[in-house]
Amino acid sequence: MQTFTLINFALLAILLSTALAIGRIRALYEATMLTALLSLVTACLFVLLDAVDVAFTEAAVGVGISTVLLVGVLALTRSREAVTPRRRHLPGAVAVALAGGTLVYAGQDLPGFGAAGTPVQTHPVTAAYLRQSQVDVGVPNTVTAVLASYRGLDTLGELVVVFTAGVAVLLLLGPLTRVAEAERSEVLDLAGYRVLRVISVMLMPFILLFALYVLFHGDFGPGGGFQAGVIFASGFVLYGLVFGLDKAQQALPRTALWVLIALGPVLFLGLGVVTMLLGGGFLDYDRLSPGDPVAGQHLGILIVESAIGVTVAAVMTSIFFGFASRLASR
Repeated sequence: MQTFTLINFALLAILLSTALAIGRIRALYEATMLTALLSLVTACLFVLLDAVDVAFTEAAVGVGISTVLLVGVLALTRSREAVTPRRRHLPGAVAVALAGGTLVYAGQDLPGFGAAGTPVQTHPVTAAYLRQSQVDVGVPNTVTAVLASYRGLDTLGELVVVFTAGVAVLLLLGPLTRVAEAERSEVLDLAGYRVLRVISVMLMPFILLFALYVLFHGDFGPGGGFQAGVIFASGFVLYGLVFGLDKAQQALPRTALWVLIALGPVLFLGLGVVTMLLGGGFLDYDRLSPGDPVAGQHLGILIVESAIGVTVAAVMTSIFFGFASRLASR
């Protein structure tokens, strides 16, 4: 227990030091790398808290794809932060102090770390989710059972948020009907580096295969549609960085990406409509297999996770293509 506590304190110290460094540094590329480190340390903390699914998402999104997108943004802007006049520091410092003081005050009501008598351990709903879900849903990973079945409507709302955010970013980057050819720019073409090219070709099948594993294994362990979608996107981002944007768009045209962005919500909503037409409620997966409700739950969750993965992968890849096209056309 003492070793576990020391590891937590060490990670917390790294987290605080990294956050302070990000706040003080003016070089934005260095700040971006430190932000990736912040996400990596946060993922480690989530693992120590047994929140492996959340850690998986933090590592895939925060460390992986977000870092690439931030670097793409910085390539379109200046690499150093503008100097803020000192008179503007005071309002920000007051806001931070008030927010921090509020969090510290509210934190006094939190139970002891790891205490056995906390509500999350003793509340009846905990037993219902951990035990009854095995009977109702039959999915070993309780997180997947909760996200995709018990609160499937909330997950649908999250998917709509991802869809809306992706469309909004694409609208800000430029007209959706414009397909940039990148004018054969060498800005995003690293194919001349033979080692990078060979290693990337070797890694691509394993990246996509691992994404499929994460998608289909989400019922039994950490993973699911969100994580798998980001891993899929990272594979195509790697392909675009190494072989050039034009070849990446030939492998995955933007028109296909725009269709895939909308396919996820449509598939999710369509599943709910089908379950209603079969005589059940919205997203009542039991109706998909009346003779074996658990099989219906598995099928419904698989469709839901696939819909999430398709939209997340398409949104992430489209945003990268959008930033890369603006960079190449400069």
